[in-house]
Parts: sequence; structure tokens; C-alpha cells
Amino acid sequence: MLDIEFSKMEGLGNDFIVIDGRKIDLEGVDLAQISIKLCDRHFGIGADGLILILPSKKANAKMRIFNPDGSEPEMCGNGIRCAAKLIYERSEPKKEILSVETLAGIMLPSILEHRGRSAIVEVDMGIPVLERSKIPMKGKDQPKVIGEDLKINGETFKVTCVSMGNPHCVIFVNDLNVTDVGKWGPQIENNSVFPKRTNVEFAQITGKEAVSVKVWERGAGETLACGTGACAALVAGVLNNKLSRKVTISLPGGNLECEWTENDHVLMRGPAVTVFEGKMTI
Repeated sequence: MLDIEFSKMEGLGNDFIVIDGRKIDLEGVDLAQISIKLCDRHFGIGADGLILILPSKKANAKMRIFNPDGSEPEMCGNGIRCAAKLIYERSEPKKEILSVETLAGIMLPSILEHRGRSAIVEVDMGIPVLERSKIPMKGKDQPKVIGEDLKINGETFKVTCVSMGNPHCVIFVNDLNVTDVGKWGPQIENNSVFPKRTNVEFAQITGKEAVSVKVWERGAGETLACGTGACAALVAGVLNNKLSRKVTISLPGGNLECEWTENDHVLMRGPAVTVFEGKMTI
């Protein structure tokens, strides 16, 4: 049995249980099962994911994240903003620019504002991966997957796919209000064309610099926001000549500012908030 302190944090309503594990012996702990237990909103703390901050030999810290179903994604945009806030607060001396090791590589979050329980964090999400086999998607390899037909149960979706360290399938729709995310999200997530499953974004263009997005997250279901999903929607919008390279992404939980820069890196800017702290026994 371990007594562990945790922070409940959120980014645009995408909420996480964050554990600073840099001084905790987690050897032998089944983190996948712990995540399933703790993320349950009736029998646990409740969250969209469990984040572990761990020591790193390559960066200021390492981030691992587990979904409510126990799966471990490569990256999480809202999650890394929350992790960066906690790392910043517990570092001496304070470093506004941090490096965080993830399964998707080294990410570089910057603390732009810090006001007690809330912060504004910008993250360099790196260069999006567009090559089919590296997203990954099955089928004949090609440099980009733009507006490809995906047929599911009699419906045909035009999909644009991208990896932001984790796989995303973006679908542009005329009206988000009539889009059944709960119906189509899981069917697309688990479609056989995606060997590692996929996150799914339904996006409605509202202007050259604005898009509204609803997300079905791989391993978590429909969430109020997804940072990597917002970045993927921007990239897909540019590839389809629907968006400029700097946009506001409106999600059910609030807005993110995203930019696909001239050096091909995607920047994401948004809030990270500490809701409360506590102690638990696992």
C-alpha cells in the first residue's frame, strides 16, 4: 500500500489526476489498472486520464499518461500543459521554458502566465506527421491523407489524417450540432484502417481563422477538449485550404490558440488549472 499525494488538474475541462512520481517508488505498480480505478467518476476520483511525472535523463521531467481504459497514449496536449504547470511550481530555480520527455518525443512547454491555481502554457508540439504509414494507417503508403473516403456502416466520411505524436482523423462537417459524435466516434476510432486506433475530430469551419471542434478521444471517449486534436484540426484545415495557419479552436470546454509556423512546428496555447490537491492510498 502506498500513500500518494495527487493534484486534480484541468485544461479546458479535460481533467486529469496528476501524480509527481519523481520521489516515489512505483516499481511493481500496475499503472494501467490504477488508472482504470482512479479515473472512474463514481468509484474513483474521476478524470479523463492519469498523468505521472517521472525523472528523465533527457529532459527536465518525463510524462506518462494513462486513459480511463488503461491504455497509454503517446501524447496529450491538455495533459502536458497541466504537467508543465506542476513541474514549474515544484522547480527551483523556476524555469519558464521546460523540456518534457513523452512517448512522442521531447516537448517544450513555456509558462507564459502564472497566477496561483491557473496558468497559461504554450507548447511547441513539433512537426506534424503526415505520411500514411507513420500516422499510422493501413493501405498503400502516401505522403498525405487528405479528404480520403472512409466508409462505415453505409456512411462515407471524408477524412484527413495526421499524427501529432498520436494518431488523429479529422472530419469536416457542416453543422456540429447535428453530428452524432457518440455514434460515429467509437466506430471510427476502432476501424481496422487504424492499427493503433485513432482520435477523431469533427470540425466545423466558422471563419478562415476559426473552427469549432468536438473530439472523440482514443481510450477516453467524448471529452470537453483535446490539445493534440485541436492541433490536428488546424493542420487538416490548412491541408484542405479551409484555414489559415494561425487560428482559434473552439472546443466544448473553451478555446485554444494554435499556429502552424513557417518552420512547420505547431504551437498550442491555453490554460492549465489546479482544481484541488489530495492524498490517496493505492
